[in-house]
Amino acid sequence: MNKKTSLELIRACKDMISGGLVAGTWGNASIRVADGMIVTPSGMPYDSLNVSDIVLLDMSGRVKLGFRSPSTESPLHLEIYRNRPDVHAIMHTHSIYACALAVSRINLPVILEEQAQLVGGKVPVTDYAPAGSQELARAASQTLGEGGAVLLANHGLVGVGKDIKEALLVCQIAEKACHVYIMSQSVGTPFCLDDKDVFSLRQAFSKGYGQNIKE
Repeated sequence: MNKKTSLELIRACKDMISGGLVAGTWGNASIRVADGMIVTPSGMPYDSLNVSDIVLLDMSGRVKLGFRSPSTESPLHLEIYRNRPDVHAIMHTHSIYACALAVSRINLPVILEEQAQLVGGKVPVTDYAPAGSQELARAASQTLGEGGAVLLANHGLVGVGKDIKEALLVCQIAEKACHVYIMSQSVGTPFCLDDKDVFSLRQAFSKGYGQNIKE
């Protein structure tokens, strides 16, 4: 197991809890690796995680390395990785405003530019399925489709990315968008971005945002 990758996972989880995206030991995160995925252990405080606590699973869900029990949501992570070869990291949070939409079974429309740029579009909500079940794993993967995030009915949010930093940022931006969407309805009617604008924002972000330093 690569120590550097495990430390990246632990660091992202500490940012997840310090940012208020989860409470206690709820939530989980993983990173795709060559021989499967590394995932957070079940029911352990994020602030005290060590590299030795991270669990390596193969793509069938068998523990290949580690002495801890893996996250009970490992089936969900594996199902997404099997269906999305472009996804290399997954984070699952229980943030407040995402949960508010999830319990109301309301899809999050595209209302913010950064949502369009990074998440890539609306955030749909699944039908309800019990936590940790294969039914939830299938529902999450199917509802996510080619998107960047999905709401789990009466449960929380899942964000995906090319690395764990992006998966964390997707969860942060999705939570912000859920918050703004709920608050905007108290002062008026939120206006959503249309498909053309979403596409343009996404393209511009992927091609022209950030530094492009040439040696």
